[in-house]
Amino acid sequence: MARPLRITYPGAFYHITSRGNEGKNVFKSKRDREKFLEYLESASKRYDAAIHAYCLMDNHYHLLMETPSGNLPQIMRHINGAYTTYFNVKRQRSGHLFQGRYKAILIDIDEYAKELSRYIHLNPVRAKMVEAPEEYGWSSYQFYIGKKESPEWLYRDFILGYFGEKVSTAQKHYQQFVNILSGIGESGVSQACRRIEQKIDRDKKLKRKIGKIEKKLKL
Repeated sequence: MARPLRITYPGAFYHITSRGNEGKNVFKSKRDREKFLEYLESASKRYDAAIHAYCLMDNHYHLLMETPSGNLPQIMRHINGAYTTYFNVKRQRSGHLFQGRYKAILIDIDEYAKELSRYIHLNPVRAKMVEAPEEYGWSSYQFYIGKKESPEWLYRDFILGYFGEKVSTAQKHYQQFVNILSGIGESGVSQACRRIEQKIDRDKKLKRKIGKIEKKLKL
């Protein structure tokens, strides 16, 4: 059976996830994570990828990414392909590192921007890796709240723009927005994250149905 085509167009926003093959860890050291971030940077410079938020877990990662040039497959071949090559050479292994194709959910950014960024930044809390998202060093959250200086390739302004015109004010309000959930405990965070996942999944199924109808009408 042929793989379903990706919906790609200039300016599209996606929630990207990619998991390790057989659930195995894809990040085993600090250098692994640093190297992956370098590939995000090079994807931004070479292929016009706009990374709005990210979180590197142990066996998977999350990205909130925009494709101004409508070239999602090219961007992801670079990110996953280059990182797999690095990982395999470093550990003298061969074969797939990631489990199948990456998952790319096309989203309505105006509706999901704030919620999805919060969902991504709360993943370490949900996984009981830290008690608060600002304690985790491998997501974009510390840059969002001004705890660290943001790299040039991370596009924070779009989402922070929902929280105020002045950067310091927006950072404070965004932190409050995230802390509303981070303060309700791991089970509360998990329930909130599941609601976001379910809502996005319902929209994804609806878009698939609309796409099939449009395809039939064209025929």
